[in-house]
Amino acid sequence: MLKSCLKSLPGLLLAGLAFAAGAQSPPPAASAPAPAAPPTAAQPAPTVSASARRLYERSKGQLLQIRTLLKTQDSQASVGSGFLVSNDGHIVTNYHVVSQFALEPESYRLRYATTDGQGGALELLDFDARRDLALLRAVEDGKGGGLKGRGALQFRPQSQPLAKGERIYSMGNPHDVAFAVVEGNYNGLVERSFDPLIYYAGGINPGMSGGPVLDEDGYVVGVNVSTLLFAQQVSFLVPGEFAESLVKRSLAAKPIRTAAWGRLRDQLTAYQDELVTRFLALPWESANNDRYRLPVPKQDFMRCWGRGNAADSKGLDFERSQCRMDHALFVSGSLQTGWLDMSHEAYNGSKLGALRFARQYSASFRNERLGLADKSRTAPYCKEQFVDRDGLPLRAVVCLRAYRKLEGLHDLSVLVTTVDASTQGALGRFDARGVSFDNALKLAAHYLEGFAWTNNKAK
Repeated sequence: MLKSCLKSLPGLLLAGLAFAAGAQSPPPAASAPAPAAPPTAAQPAPTVSASARRLYERSKGQLLQIRTLLKTQDSQASVGSGFLVSNDGHIVTNYHVVSQFALEPESYRLRYATTDGQGGALELLDFDARRDLALLRAVEDGKGGGLKGRGALQFRPQSQPLAKGERIYSMGNPHDVAFAVVEGNYNGLVERSFDPLIYYAGGINPGMSGGPVLDEDGYVVGVNVSTLLFAQQVSFLVPGEFAESLVKRSLAAKPIRTAAWGRLRDQLTAYQDELVTRFLALPWESANNDRYRLPVPKQDFMRCWGRGNAADSKGLDFERSQCRMDHALFVSGSLQTGWLDMSHEAYNGSKLGALRFARQYSASFRNERLGLADKSRTAPYCKEQFVDRDGLPLRAVVCLRAYRKLEGLHDLSVLVTTVDASTQGALGRFDARGVSFDNALKLAAHYLEGFAWTNNKAK
């Protein structure tokens, strides 16, 4: 029954804004694993203001489309956007726009297209998977082509923060249709996000990933990255300071010629260390259950949702809760990682009787899916044991799935059920994506420590 709790959440997941050729909807780029979002209905084109037209005319020479092509032909695998950050042809875009090339350079190549119809080859200098950013450089052809001398967009100084409500302007090439500018508002940073994300009230679309977002003076304040599923005019930007930092540290970097799995693994390993350290430092909060103390995290960088059903049609009283991070890290079109998710359900089956309750309670535990072996991860390896938590008996199953190309990282799943009563019980599940073996053990122990009796110790 825990799986039904997953389906009850509002549309909190983020969808990346790269546009895959032939796709009906954007691939999930900055989200925890979830079914692909259905295509959204086309929205009426907003009226473009004089400011938007002015800024587009000023910056269109530095605006680019970034294409990932098959190496042996000109068919597009995906398209995104980018912008020039140096007069020597350096370009910022999203990591997820160029991830196919970064991980499979033997199969893909990168090209750019300008607003005035020029094009050329690109090379990858560096990326920051945590911030979903990449730094590229145009390859000079020796015939006067390339992007040198076209100028560069400048970043807004960090000493001049935006005020909520200020107009800002997103640019890119949505759905591979045409270069465009979209006017919207700055609404501060997303609350309870592990890493800073700008909440942009504007309608950016697939294909605009990696495009710049400018203030009224033409300075870059952010980079298009994602949008909220099942919502309108709710989009997200990587703050410009992170793109500026990537440019400063990697402007002279040598091109990446081979598959970047090792570099990606190192970045994800450092990220999960910080995530786990911060999570373990947070105390558990109470779910306010009359019988059990069930672990609920502080909502510093997670959101919790719950619902109950007193006396449902089958006579089973229950309450549900799920807490999860909104944001995940993009690895590839088939794999996202770097997020935490936990849920619980508490049952009272006194109206059913012991036999009927046991049947439904056991079925709920068996229904939990732990995944199968796939091209990214191994099949789960699980251990089961009974645990005593200050007199509260628990049945616990701990499972790990190893990443095939990200050595040392695993997906952790912990299933817990109380086994103390014939017509009452609680089920819990904790998932952590992309953690080291040592951190997986720490998280599993921490989660189990969150279970206990309530103060009245009712039995």
